[in-house]
Amino acid sequence: MLGGPRIAVIANGYDGASVTARDIYRTEVYDPIAEFTALGLEPHEVDLRAHFGDATSLRRRLTGYDLVWVMGGNSFVLRRAMKQSGFDTVIRDMLDADAVAYGGYAAGAVVAGPTLRGLELMDDPFELPDSYDEPLIWSGLGLTPFAIVPHYRSRHPEAASAEKVVSYMRASRTRYRAISDGEVIVQVGNLERLAS
Repeated sequence: MLGGPRIAVIANGYDGASVTARDIYRTEVYDPIAEFTALGLEPHEVDLRAHFGDATSLRRRLTGYDLVWVMGGNSFVLRRAMKQSGFDTVIRDMLDADAVAYGGYAAGAVVAGPTLRGLELMDDPFELPDSYDEPLIWSGLGLTPFAIVPHYRSRHPEAASAEKVVSYMRASRTRYRAISDGEVIVQVGNLERLAS
């Protein structure tokens, strides 16, 4: 169990999707709010758009959370939201102070790596939702020393794209980890483990 029950859920990777599409996804595919609540935890959605241009307010908002859980969607949209809100700096500071844990899946895992190069084979790098003004960002958060390729050899609509991303990573000699749906990478300090 984590050090406490409060979880900040970030879903900005879906900001380019319609409200209806987001509701359908949460109803039919995955709703982290319902899942964490069922586990007896206290999740709250934190919309990074509310903090665009104001990293100080985001830092205050995230204080007191034990886990920041970052959902999927478009990796490039998510990374822009992280930059525009100052999340990229705030999360590094909080992790360095051991004040929070970071977790995520799909795009939430992708942005944890050092680079998004190759992920344009899976996500549209030029998708720019309303209120976004950040230029295209190719760097990840650098929380892991390797790029992460999700949905690899999974029953997921993006599995074929994941194969292409893996081919790109191999050809460009980029350090990466490809994970299938249901697998996780757990990293504590310099220790890393892949689990199912």
